[in-house]
Amino acid sequence: MLRLRRRRFRRIPVRILLPNLVTILALCAGLTAIRLAFEDRYGLALAAIVFAAILDAIDGRLARLLKGTSRFGAELDSLSDFVNFGVAPALILYFWGLHNLKSAGWIAAMVFAICAGLRLARFNVMLDDPDQPLWASNFFVGMPAPAGAITVLLPIYASFLGLPHSAVLTWLTLVYTLGIAWLMVSRLPVFSGKRVGTRVTPELVGPLIIFVVLCFALLFAYPWVLLTAGTIAYLASLPFGYVSYRGYERRSRENNPEAPPPAMHSPPIAGGYSRPDADDRPPRLN
Repeated sequence: MLRLRRRRFRRIPVRILLPNLVTILALCAGLTAIRLAFEDRYGLALAAIVFAAILDAIDGRLARLLKGTSRFGAELDSLSDFVNFGVAPALILYFWGLHNLKSAGWIAAMVFAICAGLRLARFNVMLDDPDQPLWASNFFVGMPAPAGAITVLLPIYASFLGLPHSAVLTWLTLVYTLGIAWLMVSRLPVFSGKRVGTRVTPELVGPLIIFVVLCFALLFAYPWVLLTAGTIAYLASLPFGYVSYRGYERRSRENNPEAPPPAMHSPPIAGGYSRPDADDRPPRLN
């Protein structure tokens, strides 16, 4: 009589579980934002999206700090980002005002969610070019999904500041939503900030702590003013990112005329691709 042996699974270290728990918490925030929007509690829905974005910026860095990166975590991250920064903002906008435009409003919301999914899929399959100069990693290809989610909600921020919720604003929201969706799938070089120093000099520790506390205090005290100002400032900075990328590219050609310029290309979404290791992926700003 043959005895069936129970398969023994290797125990998973806690340091690997912690970043995934943060990702799941962010996913819960995104799903809750959809429910809150359905219940017409848009202030709390937007707060849930911002909370998910903060957690999104934490979990990848936490995984690297604890050396707990994994293939499972990378996949869970992408699925969570699609819900939090693609589906949730699209449905919030639809419940808030795009539903008044009937099918046109639904198409705009659907296009935004699909573009967020394509943006994340492109990020997952992009090949790391070994000949790519170091400066090229300062830039993303297209607007990142978390930034797109926070940015596309600008009409709701403005309405909380007193802008009349009229038919004109609804149509402008439709056009604006499609514009942000295009920026996410475009090949526009967007400054990533990944090369900003990860170490702080001792004399800057105090001012940095005060700055972070001040930002959170302003976010709690004046959320719509801060989100509106931050969104406008981010959109205004996009041309500077493009100009900076072209400047780097020009100086690179001057220093090395024989080297081809780095291509801001999009790899094929299906068929014949190789995934980068989870350790090589940027810290969670997809």
